[in-house]
Amino acid sequence: MDIQTVKALAGPEGHELLSALPPYDESQVLALQDRLRSAGYPPELVAAALTQQRLRHRARAKFGEFADGMLFTPDGLEQATRLEVAAAHASRYAAASLATVHDLGCGIGADAMTMSSLGVTVHGVDVDPVTAAVADANLRPWPDSRARPGRAEDFEPPADPLRSRVGVWLDPARRTPGVADISGRTRRVFRLDEISPGWQTVLAIATAVPATGVKMSPSLPHDVPPLGTEAQWVSYDGTLLECAVWWGPLVRSAGRTALVMRHDAPSVRVDQTQADEDPPSLSSLGALGSHLYEADRAIVRAGLVGAVTAEVDGAEAEPGLGLVSSEQAIELPFARGYRVLEAMPYNVKTLRAWLRERGITGLTIKKRGMRIDDDQLRRSLKIGRGAGSGAQAVVILTRVAGDQAAILVEPLT
Repeated sequence: MDIQTVKALAGPEGHELLSALPPYDESQVLALQDRLRSAGYPPELVAAALTQQRLRHRARAKFGEFADGMLFTPDGLEQATRLEVAAAHASRYAAASLATVHDLGCGIGADAMTMSSLGVTVHGVDVDPVTAAVADANLRPWPDSRARPGRAEDFEPPADPLRSRVGVWLDPARRTPGVADISGRTRRVFRLDEISPGWQTVLAIATAVPATGVKMSPSLPHDVPPLGTEAQWVSYDGTLLECAVWWGPLVRSAGRTALVMRHDAPSVRVDQTQADEDPPSLSSLGALGSHLYEADRAIVRAGLVGAVTAEVDGAEAEPGLGLVSSEQAIELPFARGYRVLEAMPYNVKTLRAWLRERGITGLTIKKRGMRIDDDQLRRSLKIGRGAGSGAQAVVILTRVAGDQAAILVEPLT
């Protein structure tokens, strides 16, 4: 897609065409293409519209019904912040009473759109002209917010950002240019000196503009964010998405925090004040309690498993793995609870015998701290993937006090 195609899709004819398209159906694409061409639409516009139809269908997982009014690029959709997380970002800028935010590396404009919807004027830039054009088209409902081609490195901070109520949001590129695989996706990068703009540029901007936030990889080491900032690891429905670092008036609790988001429950925020600083751990498998809690991955990555041990008066099965043993049955919004049915040293023959004795025909395998091929294990156990006419079971393969263990559990809720 080029800039002229973006303009055509955003124009009256393109908007009319996109609005008239039926729900996406892969089996009907060729027939729909022929019908639209027969109706007099230019072939290039038809091809672009059908691509948008397919991308909008995929985008509903991130943007819900709002996807139907947006334009996308394949890479832009993959890298875009999902709507719920973007809203959490935007709420910080709105709460800080900022008038303008410079979105440096705006992508297709997901964060810029949510900020604009809260009354913040956004000036977005993206190094890719086509992506910037897509973001600008997505910002049409907010005339004061615009996006243009540009580099974050060329940003010139205002002389007095506090008086002018200016903030900055950065989303550094974490992919290298060029094709890396047969699907056309580019290679991810994780080193701070490989992202664009680089970490030193981010620090320089945050020094010049106190109200700065940056979206980083969830693998960001704990010692990278400067003192006084807030590093927040974010998950959605159990998937770890990002670590956002916040400066100045955007900080809610300095240090490490976690934001646990779910589609069917209110978001939960956890900070270091809620966590045991040095949570206890089990001395042996025999000390395992009657209940086991699996901390959300944002909690684990933020180093806040101590919040789980504090809530359930428990101990970690193995430091750093996010599994907490307890004698209490408590429903937690940031950890999944299980009742322990059996715990044994990990041994395939012993586990197979236990499953056979109880008529288990379907098994859900969860792993923390153990690398095991699921398919090979199922063949060795002679059991399926949570299916069959017999009983079902859940096994957690992990380490307890340094030793490999198999823990059979059932969910508390």
